[in-house]
Amino acid sequence: KTRQNDLDVAFTISINPGASTQTSGIQSAQQENRQAFLTFGDASWGSIKLGKDLGIYASDAILNDMTLLGVGSAAGTLAGNTTTLGRIGTGYIYADWKPQIAYTSPNFNGFSFTAGVTQAWNGAENEARGGKEPAFEGKASYAFAGDVSGKVWASGISQKMATLDQTASAWDLGANVNMAGFGATAYYGEGKGTGTTGQFLGGFDADGNKLDSKDWYVQGTYTLPGVATKLGVAYGESELQQDDGAKSQNNMWTVGAYHPLTKHLNLVAEYSVAKAEETDEDSAKAKTISLGAILFF
Repeated sequence: KTRQNDLDVAFTISINPGASTQTSGIQSAQQENRQAFLTFGDASWGSIKLGKDLGIYASDAILNDMTLLGVGSAAGTLAGNTTTLGRIGTGYIYADWKPQIAYTSPNFNGFSFTAGVTQAWNGAENEARGGKEPAFEGKASYAFAGDVSGKVWASGISQKMATLDQTASAWDLGANVNMAGFGATAYYGEGKGTGTTGQFLGGFDADGNKLDSKDWYVQGTYTLPGVATKLGVAYGESELQQDDGAKSQNNMWTVGAYHPLTKHLNLVAEYSVAKAEETDEDSAKAKTISLGAILFF
């Protein structure tokens, strides 16, 4: 990044290598470039982003999730990928990494907003990304500091589904509050036609009708004085309602411990129980224990 002609100019390209494989004799884990974007702007009027980065809708839900840098569920089924699920699909829809043109406002004493046009996602699972029309996304937030610090936010998304000639949309609200070592996060969102887990996956039935969805999670943390170890517990649900009254629900609770061994090195331990339920059908449950380390620099 640099400053030229009274503009802050920067670009970001990320390299996201996978660290696990599960096939004997084949040791090539996936690698992705999830971020590839440029920005330009000024503190007086804001900034513009062009390229691929985290989507706008539900981005604060994932960024405030304590399992973001942990494992969450599906550790076994996703071995070989660059990431695991965290709480995605058991508390919020994945914001995903989307091509976009977005404007972010200056910081007005803690208040800011972002609005953007993003690449349309197709609604059928395993279908190629694309679409006739783009999606429109936006969010607004207010951050505060002091003895009590935190952030409140709201975001939304709207996209016309090219093959169905209908518009899918969703909105959410969230808050994070911290005081004297305690932290609390609460999140809730609703969608029509936006599906569950991944954006627009399962959002419509076989007749092209929109399906309602709900996502929410609550989370509490406490940082032990002196040792700086953060302990946390969280629970979340994602629900998809069918027109015939049937519904599918995924839920997960997690307990975790996060210890800064040095200012750069963090040790992580998590235990999660995830459950998938369908009306009048058997349920499925997964229990995951994960231990690992994260290095920030």
